Amino acid sequence: MRPPLIVLLCATTFASVCSGGAFPSLLPEIARDTVLADWQLGLFAGAFGFARMLADLPAGMFVARHLAGALIAGPVTLALGTLILAAADTFTTLFVGRALMGVGQALSMVAGLTAILQAAAARRLAVALNALEFSAMLGLLSGAGLVAVLPRALSWKAVLLSACVPQVLTFLALPAIVARLPRRSEHSASPIMVSGAAPRNGILVALACAAGCALAIAYASVEQLVIPVRGSREFGLDRGSIARIFMLMQTCDVVALIPLGMLADRIGAVRVLAGVMFALALGSALIGFAPLAGLAVGAMLFGLGMAGWMTPLSVLRRETPPARMAWRTALYRVGVDGGIFLGPVLGGLVANRHLGVVAAALAVLGIGLLHVDRARAVVPERATP
Repeated sequence: MRPPLIVLLCATTFASVCSGGAFPSLLPEIARDTVLADWQLGLFAGAFGFARMLADLPAGMFVARHLAGALIAGPVTLALGTLILAAADTFTTLFVGRALMGVGQALSMVAGLTAILQAAAARRLAVALNALEFSAMLGLLSGAGLVAVLPRALSWKAVLLSACVPQVLTFLALPAIVARLPRRSEHSASPIMVSGAAPRNGILVALACAAGCALAIAYASVEQLVIPVRGSREFGLDRGSIARIFMLMQTCDVVALIPLGMLADRIGAVRVLAGVMFALALGSALIGFAPLAGLAVGAMLFGLGMAGWMTPLSVLRRETPPARMAWRTALYRVGVDGGIFLGPVLGGLVANRHLGVVAAALAVLGIGLLHVDRARAVVPERATP
């Protein structure tokens, strides 16, 4: 029996992000071995998101013409960046390696999302997107778990390379993925349709984009800087203990992903996105300012909120005319990856105090989403004679 395209894409996504799950726990050791200043540490941690931000629009144009080529180029670029990072001993080389990993992830993500959106049924869009995210979270969890169980005597370079071994699965699965891609004539019209019962809402689109950007800033700040730095400097945690905190957060994410996708398809992505904003706001505040026990609770809440990572994209798909989907998605990814770059950079400059502002912004966005959703719900009732 031939596995369907979505299963193959989930498997390759899992394999490609294992190294990303290992990276945050290794960050304090990388900083010590290469003697990075805080501003260099912030730039290095943000290089991944910065490269993704710059690569998103070119990747979108490339994917539009060469979807199969992008699915191949992404893993190749990611592997090259990982090898450069593992061989690096200066800030410049570290930055280049991490940036190449970001370019590879941008190609793989835009191509994978495009393939799913071409094949997904409108009624199961949120579940399909969350299935891809589910596989990514399993990969992150596996990478963090690998760091926790490998001997502490191993260097960070050896641990990073060990976390890259699953990428072999990606290259083995690529021929089958390319063979299952829909023909160009089959995906000229998008399967994701916007319901004619509710008018498209420009404010809702803006709120969804802002929610995605704020979510990305919070995620990058927490994962790539705040937890590793606070854990090692304030609480004296080693890489294994930091990895276990990430595993706790990612386990909550994995457990909630599919149920949250089903809930979004059932009651509406806007309401679910508002709840996601509130969970992330409280989780960010606890991770940034609470003692160790509060940080662990914050990690759990943050993981639950991260299960809604794809929810803004569901809102955009339902509020966007088919002819503008590709361009709006590319712009959205620029904002999200810009947030992934900005989060750790801000943290490096202001010692993580920006998380308080981020938490407040997340809460305000949640309130705004609920307000717009309620206003849209009563419009048809007022129009009824």
